[in-house]
Amino acid sequence: MPERKTLERAARDKRQGKSASTQAGEFIREEIEHVRAGKHGVRSTKQAVAIGLSKARRAGVKLPAPKHASAAVKRKAEQDLKAAGDGQAKSRSRARAAAGALKKESARPASPQALSRQASAAASQRSAADRSAAARKAARTKGAAGRSAAAKKAARTRAANRQARHAAA
Repeated sequence: MPERKTLERAARDKRQGKSASTQAGEFIREEIEHVRAGKHGVRSTKQAVAIGLSKARRAGVKLPAPKHASAAVKRKAEQDLKAAGDGQAKSRSRARAAAGALKKESARPASPQALSRQASAAASQRSAADRSAAARKAARTKGAAGRSAAAKKAARTRAANRQARHAAA
């Protein structure tokens, strides 16, 4: 069951008119936190993301399966979306078995390095035009204050990186 604060954040995102994937991001973030806190582990970064997406769909986020997903992934997404409306809880023994299996897995896939690797790999699957369009949309929907804050942060990062390079040389 997702935490109350996660459900509230997702609801706020929905009210603000943000996309389903942004709403689902709150659940993925929660899952990563759980793994880092040692509540359970995961076999891979992809698994942590998949658990978060499943929780999001079951919590009512209208997130369809990706167009190019396998039949099994599409079936699971459909099942999760249907489960959001039926109010049926997962059986206790099944929930316990799933938790027991995840407890045996590692927390390493939720490390910042692993997440960075996963994000890069996922981005590299997309075309340059697709990535560029997403960046343009992000800039458009950020608003003036958001763009200003992002520019300042980027400038600070560049300055810090420049300083680090000069210190190493």
